Amino acid sequence: MKDRWDPGVQSYAGMGYYAPDYIPKDTDVLAVFRVTPQDGVDPIEAAAAVAGESSTATWTVVWTDRLTANSHYQAKAYRVDPVPGREGEYFAYIAYDIDLFEEGSIANLTSSIIGNVFGFKPLKALRLEDMRIPVAYVKTFQGPAHGIVMEREYLNKYGRPLLGATIKPKLGLSARNYGRVVYEACKGGLDFTKDDENINSQPFMRWRDRFLFGMEGVNKAMAETGEIKGHYLNVTAGSMEQMYERADFAKEIGSTIVMIDLTIGYTAMQSMATWARKNGVLLHLHRAGHSTFTRQKTHGVSFRVLAKWCRLIGVDHVHAGTVVGKLEGDPATTAGYYDTLRDDFIPTNPANGIFFDQSWASMPGVMPVASGGIHAGQMHQLVDLFGDDVILQFGGGTIGHPLGISAGAESNRVALEAIIKARNEGKDLLREGPDVLRKAAETCRPLEVALATWGDVTFDYTSTDAPDAVPTASI
Repeated sequence: MKDRWDPGVQSYAGMGYYAPDYIPKDTDVLAVFRVTPQDGVDPIEAAAAVAGESSTATWTVVWTDRLTANSHYQAKAYRVDPVPGREGEYFAYIAYDIDLFEEGSIANLTSSIIGNVFGFKPLKALRLEDMRIPVAYVKTFQGPAHGIVMEREYLNKYGRPLLGATIKPKLGLSARNYGRVVYEACKGGLDFTKDDENINSQPFMRWRDRFLFGMEGVNKAMAETGEIKGHYLNVTAGSMEQMYERADFAKEIGSTIVMIDLTIGYTAMQSMATWARKNGVLLHLHRAGHSTFTRQKTHGVSFRVLAKWCRLIGVDHVHAGTVVGKLEGDPATTAGYYDTLRDDFIPTNPANGIFFDQSWASMPGVMPVASGGIHAGQMHQLVDLFGDDVILQFGGGTIGHPLGISAGAESNRVALEAIIKARNEGKDLLREGPDVLRKAAETCRPLEVALATWGDVTFDYTSTDAPDAVPTASI
């Protein structure tokens, strides 16, 4: 066996990146990767290579390692398990000393953990499944600009999910017509309306015009209903200077909330979170583009990891799946996302894809957003799945209502209040919910029409990202 300092090419495991006896410290950043080695590559060596290439290693021995406290800075693969039911795949648990990361920087954390290693040739595929962010590192981040509790206090809305709708069509409306949609939806009973991810400042509607007419609709609806309303004004732009200009204008004209897209990048997201807290404006994140790296089972980054990064970054809202809608979402996996975003302590739960205990040390929670192909006929399922701290966002399920936008919003609000009342009375929502909705529809024509139009619409496809866990008998 070669000595650690013999020249030339050595195995990563032999250089110290595999340490099965290592006991992780409370301050370590922990990660679990799904590793699929190339044929003939030993899984332990593959795990060690991931640890090495995501920390201090390169392909050969370098003498400058002797100028550092080498073992301190090495990441350590301390456990390698076969993935249940998935031949040729392994869960590699890796520990990183906290000293490897700049305080309060998701850009640095991600550059380290997912920087080069995903292109490493000895691996067929690699996926970052989960991370444990130690409290010592959590405390270097601002976290959500306001959080769930503060948002409810801003809005003075309690005891139920919030309702939203994305303006449709996404593109092509004039600014005045766009504002009319905002007004009709908010007047009908929604709490929020929303720009979509790809409406920024195109020739058919410049951002300033959209902001002005959108807020006109919000203000008119607030005056008529006596409720606080909001419209997610998307400030996403080509530069931070433009984004700050748009956000400042949104605040100036009285908006309670602004929106950003995930595609702007982690540094820009953190900058906007700092702006949002300083200016008392809620921050909504649309996870635009996430499925390019979160959806595939064997390669990329799990959304549960992205959810943790977003909580550290400091957004107030993030889209997190619906289970029953048109977008990807296994029930158990999605439950894990929601717990990660909302709870203060999340225990290890392999059945929901949670590999580590995670303490947020009182960092505020993020409000998950359920959107994409949902409608009033699913209200009992949505409340049963997600509880109160969620935004239920019906785009087509509001704006596609046969009786108009305001009727679509009314159908959602009446359905929600009927289901919340039934839940508070102790009814079994999954069993009795459809009857509750039908009874409510007897005195609400918009809900009656919504149920007749969409009541049987489902999106039943097999999820591509379900947890790999073997149930064990409880004692």
